[in-house]
Amino acid sequence: MSVTVDGDKSGSVPGRVRRVLRGPRAETVPSLVGTACTVIGLIDIAAGVFPRFRASRMHAVAEVLPGTLGPLSAALSVSAGVLLLLLAHGLKRHKRRAWRAAVILLPVGAAAQFVYRHSVIGALLSLALLALLLRHRGEFAALPDPRSRWKALANFVVMGAGSIGLGLVIVSAHPRKVVGSPGLSDRLEHVLYGLFGMEGPIGYRGGVDWTVGYSLGALGLLTAITTVYLAFRPEHPVARLTEDDETRLRELLARHGGRDSLGHFALRRDKGVVFSPSGKAAVCYRVVSGVMLASGDPIGDVEAWPGAIERFMDEAKAHSWTPAVMGCSETGGEVWTRETGLDALELGDEAVVDVADFSLTGRAMRNVRQMVKRIERNGYTTRVRRARDLSDGELERIRQAAADWRGTDTERGFSMALGRIGDPADGDAVIATAHKEDPDSPYGDLKAIIHFVPWGTDGMSLELMRRDRSADPGMNELLIVAALQASPQLGIERVSLNFAMFRSALARGEKLGAGPVLRIWRGLLVFLSRWFQIESLYKFNAKFQPRWEPRFVVYRNARDLPRIGFAAMQAEGFVNIEPPRPFRRRRAARPARPCAHISPSHGEHEVRAA
Repeated sequence: MSVTVDGDKSGSVPGRVRRVLRGPRAETVPSLVGTACTVIGLIDIAAGVFPRFRASRMHAVAEVLPGTLGPLSAALSVSAGVLLLLLAHGLKRHKRRAWRAAVILLPVGAAAQFVYRHSVIGALLSLALLALLLRHRGEFAALPDPRSRWKALANFVVMGAGSIGLGLVIVSAHPRKVVGSPGLSDRLEHVLYGLFGMEGPIGYRGGVDWTVGYSLGALGLLTAITTVYLAFRPEHPVARLTEDDETRLRELLARHGGRDSLGHFALRRDKGVVFSPSGKAAVCYRVVSGVMLASGDPIGDVEAWPGAIERFMDEAKAHSWTPAVMGCSETGGEVWTRETGLDALELGDEAVVDVADFSLTGRAMRNVRQMVKRIERNGYTTRVRRARDLSDGELERIRQAAADWRGTDTERGFSMALGRIGDPADGDAVIATAHKEDPDSPYGDLKAIIHFVPWGTDGMSLELMRRDRSADPGMNELLIVAALQASPQLGIERVSLNFAMFRSALARGEKLGAGPVLRIWRGLLVFLSRWFQIESLYKFNAKFQPRWEPRFVVYRNARDLPRIGFAAMQAEGFVNIEPPRPFRRRRAARPARPCAHISPSHGEHEVRAA
């Protein structure tokens, strides 16, 4: 179900929309065509590779399928099958360029069927699928995805590996026609020679060498053509915030930034943005692996949210991206689901501390209180200041230390990370630092850093925590307590800490009377915490006695959840499938004490167990 908003005028009421039902045909035709291409492609490849397949009953079916040239040319059969497999996914995603390629390929296949094999049925089936594509051409209007020339390298690696694997199958598919007993190295050498159109060391009887040679040559040619095409086509870069976009977003945050603690993270400059027609609301997003991933609530006036959401959904539909929202509030989730027909699932809870209620006294805070006092006795001091109050030299030292203390090669964070420290435009940000004299440190007495971004005029949201690995345990607790105690002087009334995934399941699962399903679910989360530190982050947040605000993921249907989850892990930096940067600066390795690395929320946090 998609939503069209009846205008986006000042004073309009959220929910004043007309809902447009999307019939099943819009999804059925591309899915049907894509599935047909997949099946036909696989059978074409099998018909071109396996001689027993061509002699079987299935060959009678394969001979009348589009693109198949049967025994007359196994090489062309393999090529047609590979091309159809490459087009299938694009057709399922409504891609215009995949449609154009299929429209060109199918008539060629029909002509080949009729000219070479005199197969009227095969030609008619090709033309029938072509007619289906032409009749529903309006369904294949999706624009291209963001791309770069790195895709050419990725295509070369993937297609090359696939061609070598399929080539080994082709070389080994004629055991009775092989001369001698070649080993694996000989077969691999024959494949590599064949991909370049040269004769390899393996000999065949009965003319099979021509079939194998042409098939390998066709695979090599396909790899070369697709790689060259991707290398020389124009780049279509991923959307980025322009200076004008950032200015407009800052104006919206100045008026409405107190509504959502994640609002300031919309200013990440690697995000794109769509504004409502009135310009009073916006949705920021990033496209990752075909998923259009928004984070937090829309920015701006709640009454203008439907217009921004509609623009977001239109953009997703135009490119056939999968829409998703990570970490929206309960109010945001209600608006998203009401205006789009999407569904929502509770993802976890955000820890929010009300400054007026925070105190180190009492039994509940004993562990934090004892840790802070012990660290202070060891000679550590803290400073909590607005970023604009720090000198340029000190900001540069903090930036360099934060980069050097990062535990991974990639900067983690997306939905709750800003990705920068000390930018002149972020002067209202709060930086808490821990200090202790250390003559061996390149950063002087600097030992730990915590960075908060503004949350309206009276709040701040935790963005990043970094520390020197040689510092004493408990640096994060020390600086959070220092920031909370200094908040009244800075005019801060509420502080958002980390986001704890599946917090309610962990909390309820350990209580008396929890059912078996809940206990199993909690046990699985504890097991996964060995890699993602889900439980450790929840317990770290709970030390400060926060109130918990639920956060949700919004998605189209359940089958999209694995894809959305993988895209979110890519965006947050947990999964990196990008090619390596050739001249990346190597950071000097530092000796590290054992600690728990926790990075599912506000940037990358390193938390020690108390």
